[in-house]
Amino acid sequence: MSPDRNRNYNFDWISILIYLLLVGFGWVNILSASHTGEITSYFDLSQPFGKQSIFIIASVVLIILILSIEAKFYERFSSIIYILSIISLLGLFVFGKTVSGATSWYGIGGFTIQPSEFAKVATSLAVAKYISDLQTNIKIFKDQLRLFAIISIPAILILLQNDAGSTIVYSAFFFVLYREGLPRWYLLVAVFLILVSVLTLKFGVLPAVLFIGSMIFLIHFFGTKKRTSILRPIGIIILAIGLSFGVKYFYESILKPHQQDRISLWLRLEKDPVKLEKMKKTILYNLNESEKAIGSGGFTGKGFMEGTRTVGKFVPEQHTDYIFSTVGEEWGFLGSSLVVLLFVFLIVRILQRAELQKSQFSRVYGYSVASIFFIHFLINVGMVMGLIPTIGIPLPFFSYGGSGILAYTLLLFIFIRLDSNRINEW
Repeated sequence: MSPDRNRNYNFDWISILIYLLLVGFGWVNILSASHTGEITSYFDLSQPFGKQSIFIIASVVLIILILSIEAKFYERFSSIIYILSIISLLGLFVFGKTVSGATSWYGIGGFTIQPSEFAKVATSLAVAKYISDLQTNIKIFKDQLRLFAIISIPAILILLQNDAGSTIVYSAFFFVLYREGLPRWYLLVAVFLILVSVLTLKFGVLPAVLFIGSMIFLIHFFGTKKRTSILRPIGIIILAIGLSFGVKYFYESILKPHQQDRISLWLRLEKDPVKLEKMKKTILYNLNESEKAIGSGGFTGKGFMEGTRTVGKFVPEQHTDYIFSTVGEEWGFLGSSLVVLLFVFLIVRILQRAELQKSQFSRVYGYSVASIFFIHFLINVGMVMGLIPTIGIPLPFFSYGGSGILAYTLLLFIFIRLDSNRINEW
């Protein structure tokens, strides 16, 4: 018997247990948020919870398939999987189905498939494959550009389909590249871009540039022991001026009105109280109802199917992006804390196992999985609680959706399969 077969049951059962808890608790909350009366069957395909039951069963079949395939398969065929994923995204421009303004789905009978969810898996495999190639040196600019291209191609295609939420998830790969040796100045540039953008939108071009310029000169003259040319800070200030005008133009001329309003509400840019109140009633309706639902749950919650705001359908489409509000109302602070802890444990567990890998491919892929889950979790929970702008990103294993749960299952269990083969890695 081959060594690989001997390890067929040496899987990370802790991660599998956390997965089962998240999926099970997620389905319970979808049931509560989507039922419209007496429940005759948990497999009622006219109801979201019925469809989710089918998706969960399909996920179990998918898990068996993933774990039965030789671990090396995922590395050998990662490039092909990535190319097929790009083709599936391109096909949406011809055969795609538009839902809520985004052309992100293929319609098949009564079901839909969202390729962007599976593209995250394909991109994770492609990034891991390229970084682990013996000829790749992430410190070389040429290889950095190729990595950015691998990540950017699916992200741009998804953005063109008007799905900004899924596009943002691709920022997760920055953590992966940084772990593998991406130069630190990329992190400084990212912080610089965010700082200039927020200051420009909040206070205007001139105040933003004055503040950035003052900080740069203070650092230049007092923050460093080694004196460098004055041309460097001047160049950075010129860059900040150009960037500031670019951010203003992008906000006013490129972003759509509803996107402008979301950023405006988040940064408190609107000064007209009448318009502000109107914006809150339209854009922030879901958020306000979500916050009320979470707040009404108290410490222990109102109980399963006892949430008045959930049962009353006060939060539109609560079983999708706003599913966490159901947790808050019916299970309270205790239930919400449990969900948060489960996600934290899963992400930390994946990172710990990733660091144990002998293969760079497996390690990079593990970091990709953890980073994607982290971005999804951070943005979704932050959005539902009003900490960040409203962005349509689902909560893994909780939010309703067949493509979502199948893709997250695929993402996680490929790593579990790679991890089970760790003793055979060279």
